[in-house]
Amino acid sequence: MSFNTVKKILLYIFMTILAIGMLIPFFWMVSTSLKDGNNVFEFPPKWIPNPIKWSNYAEVWEVVPFAAFALNSFLLALCVTCGQVLTSAFAAFSFARLNWWGRDKVFFAYLATMMIPGAVTMIPLFLLLRYLGWIDSYKAIIIPGIFSAYGTFMLRQFFMGLPTELEDAARIDGCNLWEIFWNVTIPLSKPALATLSIFTFLGNWRNFQWPLIVLQTSEKMTLPVGLAYFMGEHSTKWNLLMAGSLMSIVPLVAIFLIGQRFFVKGIQLGGVKG
Repeated sequence: MSFNTVKKILLYIFMTILAIGMLIPFFWMVSTSLKDGNNVFEFPPKWIPNPIKWSNYAEVWEVVPFAAFALNSFLLALCVTCGQVLTSAFAAFSFARLNWWGRDKVFFAYLATMMIPGAVTMIPLFLLLRYLGWIDSYKAIIIPGIFSAYGTFMLRQFFMGLPTELEDAARIDGCNLWEIFWNVTIPLSKPALATLSIFTFLGNWRNFQWPLIVLQTSEKMTLPVGLAYFMGEHSTKWNLLMAGSLMSIVPLVAIFLIGQRFFVKGIQLGGVKG
């Protein structure tokens, strides 16, 4: 057996062990979601509960308004995703294709906002929303999230990689700036737009801190904040919390699997030169 073969076998063994280690927390979450509340921390731990309590999943819907929390999270993620993709696409097209005075300086200044920690802007933003009377409203969790320097940067880099000859041909055919953007740039940028949409949706679906700060009534709470209801001052219903958490990640896995082909297509388009 050659040295390269041994090295490859050892690499596969190491990667397998690493993959199993990363899946152990997920297995623990599934196991805990099917246990009785008194058996969560029993030692030695039992990975296969006995008895298996499937009723934990139904109990989650009875203890908290899980459907309302999930609907609020979906509304938040969908609205922010649509708004962020739209504003990022407009801004990226302006920075990538339009020539105006101070364009690059404005872009770098906008990009520099990514280096400001969110904790720094959190209090000023909260005070601004309170002044506008938006606290404890859907506007407070949706509107601040529809502008993204990261999304603008990502789409700008993709737009700059598109061939300008297609835009020149559209101008010869009589297209105006809007028609070039909508009929040429956007159709060619579907992989980048889909990637940004997936990242934005996933990030806002699991967003916990900002909804916790600006929302006050339980009817408007999102799913991550709503799951915190299982954590009391003196005790935590870990089995119900794990069951609710497991149900909350199902949409994330489904969206990632559906959008996975866009990642592959984006890599393929990025690797084609000339």
